[in-house]
Amino acid sequence: MNSDVPLEVSALAINVTIPEGLRWIDTRRGEEFTLTTLNVRLLPDGRLAAKAYGRPTAGGLGTYVSFPVPERPELVALVDGAASRASALWAADRGLG
Repeated sequence: MNSDVPLEVSALAINVTIPEGLRWIDTRRGEEFTLTTLNVRLLPDGRLAAKAYGRPTAGGLGTYVSFPVPERPELVALVDGAASRASALWAADRGLG
């Protein structure tokens, strides 16, 4: 690749398991979900954005629906900690294969 051509990275995202004690329940379209995973993205301006995903509390696969992440200090700390951990993992990458 020519070093004069800037690389365009369109997305930086990580998936984070929400620890059991931080999980919460939310409702969408009349169905209750237990939120178990966060998808955290690094936005072009350097800020983080997060959405939560989970499974219906009644069981089954349900649908892939995103939920907002509440502004609870422990969830903000989880997102920040996960971003820092991901940064360290990326910095230590050993290349392909």
